[in-house]
Amino acid sequence: MTVVAIEPATPERWAELERLFGPTGAYGHCWCVYFRRRAKDFTASVSCAPGERGAGNREELRRVTLDGAVPGLIAYDGSDPCGWVSVAPREDFVRLARSRSVRPVDPDEPGVWSLVCFWLPPRRRRKGMGSQLLDGAIEHARANGGRILEAYPVDTAGGRAPSAEVYTGTVRMFRKAGFTCAPHPGSGRPIARLTLKDD
Repeated sequence: MTVVAIEPATPERWAELERLFGPTGAYGHCWCVYFRRRAKDFTASVSCAPGERGAGNREELRRVTLDGAVPGLIAYDGSDPCGWVSVAPREDFVRLARSRSVRPVDPDEPGVWSLVCFWLPPRRRRKGMGSQLLDGAIEHARANGGRILEAYPVDTAGGRAPSAEVYTGTVRMFRKAGFTCAPHPGSGRPIARLTLKDD
């Protein structure tokens, strides 16, 4: 496993984050703002003319980063940015509140942080870097006042049913880090939660 440094995406690291995500904004011109933007704004940014695709999403992530909000953490191998995790207070992710599958059971619960995305270039995958990013996200949320860290495992097995069994690969990583995983009461999709600070 490559040992990497995990650093917050601060304004002075914007150029490195932009380089990591490349011309397609990591994946599909997303720029990791899917949960930060209203559906119509995100869709407009990815469904426009090819030369303009993702420009609105890129500008949103740039704005958040340059405003000093720290939208996530960047992994480095030496000076080379090589991975990303999006972690921030849950209220920063406007689409979570409207989501049918992962909407908060208690939207007023204080101190909840959300981890909504990992991204690694293909050559960096399956080398343990996701676990390192997860550890970094846990420490970042805890150091910045988070009480609970919540995550939304995705289907890594290729199935379609919204059951915890389908999400085995990602759920295993969260469980290994101490998260409890349970089906969302409305959708059955797994929600992973870790207590960072006791009341």
